[in-house]
Formats: sequence, C-alpha cells, structure tokens
Amino acid sequence: MAVFDLYSKRRKRELGQTPDVFTYDEIPEGLRTQVVHIWSDAIGEPSLSEWHSEDMRQWYHEIAKVLRREYSVFKLVSRYMDPNDPRDAQRELTEWFLAEKDAARVLDAIELSFRVINNVCGEFNYAGRGDRAAKIAKEALEELNARFKEYGVGYQYTDGQIVRVDSQLVHKEVVVPALTVLRGKAFNNAQGEFLSAYEHFRHGKKQEALVDCYKCFESTMKVICTKRKWPFDPKAAAKDLVNVCMSNNLMPAYWQAHFNGLRSVLESAISTPRNRQAGHGAGAGPAPEVPDELVSYVLHMTAATVLFLAEAEKRLAEIKP
Repeated sequence: MAVFDLYSKRRKRELGQTPDVFTYDEIPEGLRTQVVHIWSDAIGEPSLSEWHSEDMRQWYHEIAKVLRREYSVFKLVSRYMDPNDPRDAQRELTEWFLAEKDAARVLDAIELSFRVINNVCGEFNYAGRGDRAAKIAKEALEELNARFKEYGVGYQYTDGQIVRVDSQLVHKEVVVPALTVLRGKAFNNAQGEFLSAYEHFRHGKKQEALVDCYKCFESTMKVICTKRKWPFDPKAAAKDLVNVCMSNNLMPAYWQAHFNGLRSVLESAISTPRNRQAGHGAGAGPAPEVPDELVSYVLHMTAATVLFLAEAEKRLAEIKP
C-alpha cells in the first residue's frame, strides 16, 4: 500500500517536529503497528480469507516457530495454549511483537517476516493473488523502508537483511550501489562478508564488524585480480593486493597520485583498525572499546571502496588493448 503524505505529517515537517537524527535502540509502537498492517496486506489476514487462510496461518506459524526456537521458549506469549496450532500463530506473533521490549528482537521478527514476504508471498498466485502477488510483496518492502525513515529509525531492509543506516545520502549513493556490485556471482564471498559486518554492527559486535569489513575489502580485490588474471598470492594481505592492483594500472597513470592517497586512506581506515582493534588478541587486559563512529566510518568506507574498485575495473575493461 502507498505511504500517504497526510496533512498531519506535512504539519509536523513545517513545525520541525520530524526526527533530525536516527535512533537505533527503540522501535516505536506506531512503527510496530504499521508493520502489523503490512503483514496483513502481504502475508494475509486468515480470518478474512476462507479459501487461502490455511497458507496464511502456516506462514505466521513458521515465523513464530523460528522465533520460539531461537529464543529458547515454548511460547512467545504464555496465554496461547497450543504453540503447534497454526490458528493461534498470527495472534501470538502480533501480541508478542507489539509488547516486546528488546529492539533487537523486534528487528529479528521484522527481518524474518519480510524474508517470507519477499521469498514466499511474492511468488505467483500466493493466496490466489495471481500475478498481483509480486507487486504486493514489492510494495510491502518499499513501505517498510519508508516507515523506518518516517519514524527516524536508522535501519533499512536490504538484500534479505536489516542493515543499520547512519546517513540516508551515504546509504543511497554508496551502500546501495555497492550491494548491487556485490550481487554478482563472483562477489559471493565479499557480499557475505559485507552483510555480515552490518549484522555484527547491529548486534553490537563491533570488533567482528571491523574484521568482516577488512575481509570484504580483500575479497573484492581478489575477485578483480582473478578476473583480470593478475598473479597474486591467495594468502596476500590488503596492502599487497593494493600493490598488485596499482602495478597493473587499475587506474589510469594520471590518477596514480590520487590512488596513492586513497590507498593511504584505505590502509588506515580499514586495515589498521582491523589489525589494531580486532585482528589480534587483547592480552591480559580487557579488549579495547571500539567506538560506534569508527565502525560506521569503516562500513561506509568499505562500501565506497568496493564501488570505486568495481567501477575502476569496468573502466579498465572498456579500454581497448
């Protein structure tokens, strides 16, 4: 369903009452309620559909069943008598979702349910919808991301995962294009590492996020070197891979100075934090605290680097020998 720009929303913008910065630790009640409305549109409302209610109930049941198992409970809400009865699953899931205090768990439910919407509800003739099913699923995903923005909650659903967003401009102009590059079959490992970095960051595992950024950076260069048949040591570290790319004129000669500067930024922004903050043991003392802003910076720098390298390789491929 379309997101309507109601008078009350416009008035809030005029009065400066819309969020100026993103929040991450709280999922507002209004946003949760709208997610439930999206579930009703996309997964369906079993009580209103005689013919296809069984399929709808079954998918609410599957979502609830995964959450119960992962959270080591038999019921999400204690008053529901039979957790194996799909007829109660939608009400159980909804009641739990609206009351849950842990924002990370709320995001778990959103991510899991929207994977179902994307992978199941968008299939032809889901719930008897014919070819409208794909359109309904697509609109559901778009509405979710629009609602996140509307409430100033710093997450987006991208490539089957909830990812943290620190800047809409950077996300739109850098992260999304980088993910498009990483969807290519050759970049499978790099894509997994990049999405894993976001997942770690969302769950507060900041050192692990830094390590995955570094891995993604390395993997991207290895893919390019392999594609271009440039010899390199499979065990090479980032600095050596950067040297291989430079020595094979990944960038035009007149950009070498700029690329040297970029390499310096990359090695300090990605490799060094990884090595100093996450890549080695902490010894007898506690592990050093990694600030959020450092991880956010490295995530965005990694995305920008992936995009930069892919575009440079594409330009190189277009140059006729």
